Amino acid sequence: MQIHTITRFFWFCSGAHVPLLKRLPTETNKYVGIGGTVFFTGLFASLAAGYALYTVFDSLLIASIFGLVWGLMIFNLDRFIVSSMRKRNKAWSEWKMAFPRLVFAVLLAIVISRPLELKIFEKEINRKLDEKKMEMIAQSKLAIDKGFPEIQSLEAKKDSIQAETEKAIAFRDKLQQEYDFERFGTKTDGTSGIVGLGSNARKKEQQLDAAQKELDGTRLSNQARIDTLEAEISRLMAFREAEFLKRAPQIESFDGLAACLDSLYALTQESEAIKWANYFILLLFIALETAPIFVKLISPRGPYDEVLELREENVQVYVKEQSFKTKKRSERNIQLFESEVFS
Repeated sequence: MQIHTITRFFWFCSGAHVPLLKRLPTETNKYVGIGGTVFFTGLFASLAAGYALYTVFDSLLIASIFGLVWGLMIFNLDRFIVSSMRKRNKAWSEWKMAFPRLVFAVLLAIVISRPLELKIFEKEINRKLDEKKMEMIAQSKLAIDKGFPEIQSLEAKKDSIQAETEKAIAFRDKLQQEYDFERFGTKTDGTSGIVGLGSNARKKEQQLDAAQKELDGTRLSNQARIDTLEAEISRLMAFREAEFLKRAPQIESFDGLAACLDSLYALTQESEAIKWANYFILLLFIALETAPIFVKLISPRGPYDEVLELREENVQVYVKEQSFKTKKRSERNIQLFESEVFS
């Protein structure tokens, strides 16, 4: 009973007329194969579409519903295509009739193959997305920095003040060295070379004390200015950081379907292996999507096709007979009507 139920289901998937197939047991396996191909093509389409929507909405429920609807649509379309193709031992006419369907099947294959390609190359795509995010972060920081030129100006002022302090320290250190040389009798262009605290040493000491006093004043004044500048720099940097934090979520969410497709394209340009793997995956899905049509095209004409054509011809003959009878009846009625009117 289980096998019989599965057989009937695949017959339904093939679009065949079940009561007619029951009378032709030799055709059972043929249409089970055609129906199975149609069914699994729809199943693969459903899985691919569901994954594509999951990457967009990140919702399992939405992805499942849309994937089911998409799979049913593809299933119904393939079933219609296969059931509408007739085997009449005219290969060229059959291929000509199937050509538009094959083109449409290829387009569908391209659409449904993309999501699964994204899944197959997920790790490589994530790595590429991380690189892109880092690049976007760097560009964003650079753009934000350009929007706060005051920070660089204040940093330059701070460096200038610090240079002024360092210059005063260097001058003090120079006087300290001259004072030490004078005390210890080291002969230079600016010292006497006499050991001890003589008049020259005291004069050097006074100059050193004045330089130290001036340095202390400069340090105190400059530190106050530096503190003011640093406070302003900290305030502007806080604004800059807040501006970056506003953009950060947009950068972090840069992992949608379009971004993944762009990353996959970039990977195919960088790696020959990925490019060829991408081509073969696409060809595989084209083969899967066009399989129902090719199965119907390559299947030989059998008893089912003979009986079906006979029934269709019987219907055509019956329609012609009824049309001829109706036409003759109408002509006879017109003649009777004319004879009554003109008699």
